[in-house]
Amino acid sequence: MSATDAQAAAAWMLQQINESRAHELYQSDAVDHIAKNFDDGLTYTNDNGNPAIHKTVLKAFKEISGDTVVWNNGWKGWSLRSPHDPAGKRRAD
Repeated sequence: MSATDAQAAAAWMLQQINESRAHELYQSDAVDHIAKNFDDGLTYTNDNGNPAIHKTVLKAFKEISGDTVVWNNGWKGWSLRSPHDPAGKRRAD
């Protein structure tokens, strides 16, 4: 796994959020696409037995998305920040 691959996967994630009609990306869709279209090392099976995105991708995603994207724990995905999301937080519940 290279940093370039992680950055490319992160860029794809942000592009999906910016260009989708709902401006959101479900984690399950992201991990599936990354596993099929990028380096095998960018996804893994976590301790709970669920597919997950490698931390290097998530770090790159955080760096390029800045304060424009929030994580929604309820439906397990990312969306563009809206006015009702907590200021200064990357997580919206």
